[in-house]
Amino acid sequence: MNFSYKKALLWLLTMSVVIRTFLAAWLELGNDEVYYWTYALYPDWSHFDHPPMVGWVIQLFSLNLLFDSELFIRFSSVVLMTINTLLMYKMGKMIRDERTGFFAALLYNASIYAFVLTGIFVLPDTPQNLFWLLSLLLMLHIFGEGQVTGSRKRLLLLLGLTIGLSMISKYTGIFLWLGVGLYIIIYARPWLRQPALYAAILISLICLLPVLVWNIQNNWISFSFQGERVNIFTAGIGLELFLRELFGQFIYANPFNFVLIAIALTFVLRGRFMLEKSHKRILLLTSVPLIMIFLMFALFRPTLPHWSGPAYSGLLLLAAAYLSTKNRTKHPLFLPGIIKFSLGFLLFLLLIGSLQIKLGLVPMWHDNPYHRLGRHDITLDMYGWRALEPSFQQVRQRHLDEGNMKASDAIVAENWFPLANLDYYVARPLNMKVLGMGRPDRLHKYIWINEERGGFTLGDNYWYLTDSRYYTHPGGDLLRIVF
Repeated sequence: MNFSYKKALLWLLTMSVVIRTFLAAWLELGNDEVYYWTYALYPDWSHFDHPPMVGWVIQLFSLNLLFDSELFIRFSSVVLMTINTLLMYKMGKMIRDERTGFFAALLYNASIYAFVLTGIFVLPDTPQNLFWLLSLLLMLHIFGEGQVTGSRKRLLLLLGLTIGLSMISKYTGIFLWLGVGLYIIIYARPWLRQPALYAAILISLICLLPVLVWNIQNNWISFSFQGERVNIFTAGIGLELFLRELFGQFIYANPFNFVLIAIALTFVLRGRFMLEKSHKRILLLTSVPLIMIFLMFALFRPTLPHWSGPAYSGLLLLAAAYLSTKNRTKHPLFLPGIIKFSLGFLLFLLLIGSLQIKLGLVPMWHDNPYHRLGRHDITLDMYGWRALEPSFQQVRQRHLDEGNMKASDAIVAENWFPLANLDYYVARPLNMKVLGMGRPDRLHKYIWINEERGGFTLGDNYWYLTDSRYYTHPGGDLLRIVF
């Protein structure tokens, strides 16, 4: 049989796109996603939480919110994940052979982080992953075995651009320069004498310039917020936080991928299978430091496991190379069992997770009072918002008819979620405003959205909506508004 890896890759891409497109359209937006919709609704050079790229890609793929549905808000994730799979295939083929490329594409699609968080949901990681992988591909070309050449210098300038775009997607893009710096200092010092290196760094800084200017204008609020999240000097050591981060990385990478990576690293470090030294070093230096740094932060502060997600892409390439080496005598149609288990785990998780979100297969009420129902069920973050608007519309219309409220009266809440959820699923279809009231550290971008929408007016009435998962009684500090 004449087996073609390119045809197999095409089948993989097709199935991946079909599954992710269906889920992107079927599932309601999560808290983070609907909040990033406000980045596209009110674009700026930066935002309270993150740089601007995620808002820009939402604008681009929804035609500036002309198509304002879950699918088109997430459409960048569907498209960019497909491109990322091709990049993984290309890099795998580059470092070893075509089988490695195909295995890398399969393992990447089996990753919960890659397939779900950046391939279905829309997060800052969505564009960051594209620029991260493009940067990785350029590094493999630039710093491969060989001398400094004119073509590699030109590629280095392009690398400065892709890393810069990664950094204005998410600040962790700076770790790419850490990997480059470590590689050059340890293994390729002649590059330190090349002006192209410093020109590339300058290009990255120019990309970041709008974010820097915005932060200067806003008292460095974004950098302060992110810095506080990883400040290890104001907290004691917490083993529980560390274990939670480690377990999160284990799940997000896919447990079978994680085990395979651990095995591959053992063989790589012992030199048990052939791979160009420069390739091994680049993949390790752009992956391991990011993972280890966030594991260290987790000893002191709460962290989120997807922060180190991009680092696992390079390690998956090593894992694919290991599998290709181990199975080099097998028929091309042979698919290692661990890849089958990895893909099976992903599909099982997608099925169970989707049904739990939609049907609530496993009740999680735990005898809570009515105003705390579902407080432990994270799947409720993506369920019920579509049904809220028609129910609220009935109540609202009754009060409008009775003259108790005006059509211009806004909805208020005191946290960025459910502010964004109410904004998208309730206020948008009813042509209403949503305003945030409360502490700035809870309002995030709604500090600026309030200004865009005219803020509060003394004497006006407002609608206050809350839910049982994040129930907040409308009293106390919430009502102390200074006009």
